[in-house]
Amino acid sequence: MEMSELRQKSKDDLQKSLAEEREKLRQLRFDLAAGKVKNIRQIREVKKIIARILTLLNTQKKNDKEQ
Repeated sequence: MEMSELRQKSKDDLQKSLAEEREKLRQLRFDLAAGKVKNIRQIREVKKIIARILTLLNTQKKNDKEQ
């Protein structure tokens, strides 16, 4: 997911996406421990998406406080 795609989403959609990505990361970690994951780089990508979502949510929260 690109930042431009994430910026178009509402706060509720971002929260849902965050929950989905965290679940995906949890599942990837379990699969990694079980030896099912072939593409370890996928974990890194999911973590980056989570960081992008959190950045947007925190920025929105900061902007709401200032207004």
